[in-house]
Amino acid sequence: MRIIGITGPTGAGKSLLTSYLDQAGIPTIDADSVYHGMLLPPSECLNSIRQAFGDGVFAPDGSLDRAKLGSLVFNSKEKLELLNGTVLGNVLCEIRRLISDYRRRGFDTVAVDAPTLIESGFHRECTTVISVLAPEELRISRIIERDCISREKAELRVKAQKSDDFYIQSSDFVLINDGDADKFKKDLSKLFEELGLQ
Repeated sequence: MRIIGITGPTGAGKSLLTSYLDQAGIPTIDADSVYHGMLLPPSECLNSIRQAFGDGVFAPDGSLDRAKLGSLVFNSKEKLELLNGTVLGNVLCEIRRLISDYRRRGFDTVAVDAPTLIESGFHRECTTVISVLAPEELRISRIIERDCISREKAELRVKAQKSDDFYIQSSDFVLINDGDADKFKKDLSKLFEELGLQ
């Protein structure tokens, strides 16, 4: 089975690529959605987060206070790496299970959209790795609009991310999503043709 790994920093616009894959009939597993599904108590993933970060990132009802956790990890690369190391094992197990399910259902290609595809090592299980990159200022603007947060918080998220070179070094293909929709569509069409997805 062909596994297309999609990654890139927050705000780069990976969703535009996944929407085209969807139109081509290729299912996409969203690692963020998988992770958020694991945050419904009770869960092993929540227990691991509590052990790593303490009770302070939890609400009185036992649910995860994602805003508190986010403010911690996006202010510290060390804490972000701790979070990734804490939850990635659980997320990867579920992603592998979903891939197997698609295989049983007769799909020969599946895409995995994962911000930490490379950090987790899962990129080595992919047939092809595509990184979507964008200029920093554009990423900040997209994050502000998408998440309704202040510029200061958006900048902290961007600063907590890996450099473009980090993604480029581990990718088979790189797409630049700089706001020029027509150019991005042309680049996608060329890439899909090269990968035999059309």
